Amino acid sequence: MTTRDNTRQVLAGRVPMGGGAPISVQSMTNTDTRDAVATAAQIGRLQEAGCEVVRIAVPDMEAADALGRIRKTTEVPLVADIHFDYKLALASIEAGVDKLRINPGNIGSDARVRELATAARDRGIPIRIGVNMGSLPRELVERHGRSARAMTEAALGHIGLLEREGFYDIVVSLKASDVPRTVEAYRMLSARVDYPLHVGVTEAGPPPSGLVKSAVGIGMILGEGIGDTIRVSLTGDPVSEVSAGREILAALELRSFGPTIVSCPTCGRRRGDVVGIVSAVREAVCDIAVPVTVAVMGCEVNGPGEAQDADVGLACGRGVGLIFMNGRVVRRVPEEEMVPALVEAVRMVASAKEITCRAQREARGGDDHHARLGDSACIQRRP
Repeated sequence: MTTRDNTRQVLAGRVPMGGGAPISVQSMTNTDTRDAVATAAQIGRLQEAGCEVVRIAVPDMEAADALGRIRKTTEVPLVADIHFDYKLALASIEAGVDKLRINPGNIGSDARVRELATAARDRGIPIRIGVNMGSLPRELVERHGRSARAMTEAALGHIGLLEREGFYDIVVSLKASDVPRTVEAYRMLSARVDYPLHVGVTEAGPPPSGLVKSAVGIGMILGEGIGDTIRVSLTGDPVSEVSAGREILAALELRSFGPTIVSCPTCGRRRGDVVGIVSAVREAVCDIAVPVTVAVMGCEVNGPGEAQDADVGLACGRGVGLIFMNGRVVRRVPEEEMVPALVEAVRMVASAKEITCRAQREARGGDDHHARLGDSACIQRRP
């Protein structure tokens, strides 16, 4: 049971954020947005990887014009990422985006903020206020330094501009490139507002350091019940951000995306090709959507005991494999049959779980959206 902040809910297209919704996984294209074909192709790859919201940079009007063509190629919610130019935001709204990422304090006069807020409200489009440590207002840095408090005060200032215009479909992010200030900023803001929070560590860098930094930072924040949507920011192919985000949510048991494989690091007692078995099993069960924990252990000595919390597993012996369920050995098979036998057991368990999940969904009124988002965790919201 995970206790989470009770934030208000906004909709980015078909994806809810906050208000008890499953934590969604986002990423951002790194193609030239003006190249609509290349950008649409990358969005397709992101969607295939499990990305639920895609952000797109809109640096100029040519990019804004391309959004209309990109919009026609996908149903994935699209976020227009804009800096300073409110006309680009208005053009993006006309192009059919589902969400804006823009800081209202950076677009000029109150009249511009009012025009943007009105346009977004009329179309039901939320606005994400994105505060980064690297672009804080000078006066806040002079007063508070480059600190979590400065980020929090900057976010509150931007929020106030939208609230003054009667606009409340707001999402907020506060990102630094280091974990401590990022975590502190989210703690501070979550104590002061109930808007949904977009969580991430900005400019985390390439893997593996960027993965570690993101996992630690995002994991700490989510582990405290803070956060409603996430993006893992990595240098390189954005598809890797999606798999990393899903792994973080699965590790915290906040979402499930199908089977989870637990495997030993191997040692001198290893009796089987653990790496090869894991690879083969992962590929064979990738079509399963329900949560099943699968254990692959390299020896028969500790296998069932070390993985007794798994739904189903394999312990390799000398020329044989032990198939076990819930810590109990149920079958002994020759080495060449280990993978097929394990896959068969996984599918049997998954089928039983799917029947149970379907019955639970029907009992609560057939909440298909949460089913699509993999909301298998039991989540309690803070009052």
